[in-house]
Amino acid sequence: MDAETLSRRTLRFVNVAHALDHFVLLIYPTAVIAIAAQTGLSYGELIGLATGAFVAFGLCSLPMGWLADRFGRRNLLAVFFFGYGLSCLGVASAASPTAFAVWLCVLGLASAIYHPVGSTMLVTHARRLGRDLGVNGVWGNAGAATASGVTALLAAGLGWQAAFIVPGLFCLAVGVAFLALVPGDGEGAGGRTGGAPLIPVARPLPLLVVFAFAIIAGGMTFNITTIALPKVVDERVGAALPLALIGSVATLVFAFGALTQLAMGRLIDRYSLPTLFLALSILQPLGLGLAAVSTGLPLLVGLVLTMAALYGQVVINDAMVARYVPAAYRARAYSVRYFLGFTVSGFVVPMIAVLHDRGGFGLVLGIAAAFGAVIVAAAFGFFVLTRGPAARPLVPAE
Repeated sequence: MDAETLSRRTLRFVNVAHALDHFVLLIYPTAVIAIAAQTGLSYGELIGLATGAFVAFGLCSLPMGWLADRFGRRNLLAVFFFGYGLSCLGVASAASPTAFAVWLCVLGLASAIYHPVGSTMLVTHARRLGRDLGVNGVWGNAGAATASGVTALLAAGLGWQAAFIVPGLFCLAVGVAFLALVPGDGEGAGGRTGGAPLIPVARPLPLLVVFAFAIIAGGMTFNITTIALPKVVDERVGAALPLALIGSVATLVFAFGALTQLAMGRLIDRYSLPTLFLALSILQPLGLGLAAVSTGLPLLVGLVLTMAALYGQVVINDAMVARYVPAAYRARAYSVRYFLGFTVSGFVVPMIAVLHDRGGFGLVLGIAAAFGAVIVAAAFGFFVLTRGPAARPLVPAE
């Protein structure tokens, strides 16, 4: 198979995998309502069973880059598809709290594969790095945005088991097609650096430190905002809004994030990454600060600015790994990047509960704005550290 065909097919499956990764992980939080009604178990008891899935999602992303280097990225992504399919069928067959917890943990383990492995495959086969990162981000957003609605429809019409069986069978079918149509990893039509020149770094350790601060603080702002968003809209836009309208407003805010990812993807192909990172980072504390002190329409404006910055930063962070890390270390770099970003989500839910009880969502969003200020400082540090004659590409730009 020629490199062009291999890259095209690989990118298609990587995009589908990104959508499935976010879709399947969010089935249970919606299906648990129907499970509680059928089993008689409490919502609190059932939702707690998913803790292992979300912990595994973050912690297990760390070794996935090393496993991909050892056994092949294509093979590990195949494990992702089949692991998701089998774990979905396992959850559907669960008849006890222990069975739910075990199969959900397996699901979380499978979910940890995608981001470090899929991101590496994406930048390896990208023809235009920014554009392809932006499109891939939209696929992930689509999976997250449709999970609750599709799950509710399947659970209401066919029973909660169908909410897992149908996606599980789809994942298995995609896995079979992936193995049949993508024969191996390959170098990709875009070359070893994903169609973009690799940028050397004169001071790698300080750059790594500021980037780590940006990833951790970004994980905090991302999870605080996305988890709290529906309730923020409920309390501070209009308490009389019906649930369906609250969900629609929240979805509309998320849609701005998807549009930003597309726009940022185009900009990455044209402008300096440190410059874009610094400019975009300013929107996070600005938007969160506005949301913290306002209600109604100004609150929504602040949330839109925040969501645009959050999702735009995801694309920039992935592009930075692609441009500053050599190909031989890229899978492991993505593992660390997502490990840092995902593990902080375990602290967010209890933190939101404590802060909300003490000061409402004004305090919650104010603390998130403080994390946003850390991102601005890190972006400024990154900008300064990448200035100077040492920041020239290793190969001439095409």
